[in-house]
Amino acid sequence: MTRSLIRSAIGLALTSAVLTVIMFRLSSPFAAVFELSVCAGLISVLFLSTISLTHPITYQEAAQHQRERYSRYFVLPYILIVIGIIFAFVQVRPELRLPPPAAQTDVRLVLWNLRQVDLIGQAIILLAGVFGVVLLLKEAHKK
Repeated sequence: MTRSLIRSAIGLALTSAVLTVIMFRLSSPFAAVFELSVCAGLISVLFLSTISLTHPITYQEAAQHQRERYSRYFVLPYILIVIGIIFAFVQVRPELRLPPPAAQTDVRLVLWNLRQVDLIGQAIILLAGVFGVVLLLKEAHKK
């Protein structure tokens, strides 16, 4: 809720760290480690590096941008009201079913034996983020 982007990014990292502690307390260490590595680590670093590479806009530019945004989305509340009225009269009952329980109940076995593609994807996303930050900082250093 702050106007400072850096404070917002740091707040995101702290919130993610608190969520990580909660996940550890709820006996979910693997989810906690993923939360800590991706959100508190990678995403926060990307946000902070992007913020440091951008320049702040002036008050006049911000006011002009806000006026343009208001004129662009002027009709949106009316569209949402019409959609809400339509959904109020239309009765849709989706049938949601849970998948059958898995034979494996140990998280370690499921993670390392059945979800290897997810782990490889996680590693690729982390490496792409690291390389992206390195390239951004390299370009900023050249300028």
